Amino acid sequence: METIQMIVTICCCAIAITLLWKVLNWVWFNPKKLENLLRKQGLQGNSYRLLYGDMKDVTRMIKEANSKPMNMSDHDLAPRMMPFFLETINKYGKKCFTWMGPKPQVLIMDPELIKEVLSKIYLYQKPHGNPLGSLFVKGLVSYEKDKWAKNRKIINPAFHLEKLKHMLPAFYLSCNEMLSKWEAHEIDVWPHLQQLTSDVISRTAFGSSYEEGRKIFELQNEQVPHFIEAMRSVYIPGWRFLPTKRNRRMKEIKKDVRSLIRGIIDKRLKAMEAGDVDNVDLLGILLESNFKEIEQQDGNKDFGMSIDEIIEECKLFYFAGAETTSVWLLWTLVLLSRYQDWQARAREEVLQVFGSRKPDFDGLNRLKVVTMILYESLRLYSPVTTLTRLAIEDITLGEVSLPAGVLVSLPISILHHDKEIWGEDANKFNPERFREGISSATKGQVAYFPFSWGPRICIGQNFAMLEAKMALSMILQTFSFELSTSYTHAPQYSVTVQPQYGAPLIFHKL
Repeated sequence: METIQMIVTICCCAIAITLLWKVLNWVWFNPKKLENLLRKQGLQGNSYRLLYGDMKDVTRMIKEANSKPMNMSDHDLAPRMMPFFLETINKYGKKCFTWMGPKPQVLIMDPELIKEVLSKIYLYQKPHGNPLGSLFVKGLVSYEKDKWAKNRKIINPAFHLEKLKHMLPAFYLSCNEMLSKWEAHEIDVWPHLQQLTSDVISRTAFGSSYEEGRKIFELQNEQVPHFIEAMRSVYIPGWRFLPTKRNRRMKEIKKDVRSLIRGIIDKRLKAMEAGDVDNVDLLGILLESNFKEIEQQDGNKDFGMSIDEIIEECKLFYFAGAETTSVWLLWTLVLLSRYQDWQARAREEVLQVFGSRKPDFDGLNRLKVVTMILYESLRLYSPVTTLTRLAIEDITLGEVSLPAGVLVSLPISILHHDKEIWGEDANKFNPERFREGISSATKGQVAYFPFSWGPRICIGQNFAMLEAKMALSMILQTFSFELSTSYTHAPQYSVTVQPQYGAPLIFHKL
């Protein structure tokens, strides 16, 4: 009996020592080893601090930056969106790193190196981050390797330009409904634009109205602050299984959203089986593409997408399709309210191409001034402030050898305002820089990537551009607008760059 107890005791001690070693290696030994490797190559940054690294400073500095508004003539978002990154660059130079908890994060500012990171998608992958993030949305944006390639192939047909042409009536109908509610007075356009893009996604993705999808949007919007809080905290393994208030609510929301979308999909599948539906919306095209992929593989469903994967793609449609375009339109309207000469030029072009007619596909593609304005708005107020990738094996990037497990950060908000790339007017609104297109504006460098770049470039960028052109054209046909005296310029990062205090504009009916 004593022998058995001794064996049990020894086994328990061995397990405890092994677990303790793994924890110590995760929170201390491995981070210090990676730090030494980076410092030996001339990279500089703060010394590693147990578990949290720089994350407490990051959160504190963002909170301080957001405590007061910006000057309306100042479009440099970096000090407000990523003040800690700027402080690190100013302190240590461009060859520097920060700490995301126990992981070092190397800042990449060289366009050639950015091109390499975004090209080699199998070596630089999306970091897993906090597992609680998967309760918000997964889908194509979070998959890697073969799963990403398979799903991208199946989803691609839904975003072909020929398919998008058939969605223009939904764009028009949603914009027309929004404008019918506007009068010649002060309007906070932010909630209206959120509803507009939500309505567009509901119609184009599911053939339903915004009202039918309202509950999904309300739930996903409630999930956003939980998601941000999770992303800004260090995840301790196993924490997601604890019944905390946040964990419980995030799981409840995921369950409810899944149930609502599953209901939409089930209704569509029944209609398709009965031959009662034309697959002209994103969900129909996706389901049809998925069936074809399975058929080509002799009915092997391993080559298609599961219902759960389709649900995640639908969640991604809802979030990415509505969120990014609404903030893009918002900052474009704010900029045109501030720069009346460009508003007049854009309106002149729209009226010259369409008059009072309904905007059509060919005409939208001929809008050069509007396109320049939309590109410049994306440069100054990119919805996403940074892209992060994880080196999954030891790799050389430029002159630096990156050990596996190191993060690389591509700070969009800093690069889009870099005077070495854009010139002395980098923080000014100047759509003329895009007169000859993006390649000419960037001198062929990968220095402008609001939709990412390379093989993983956003699959919905043409969808978003068409929607933004349609909405802006219809607004310019109907109204002139200016900033309200109550407008406060305070962009704030909340998954995307949003107005902290709304966006009240004064509209005048033409």
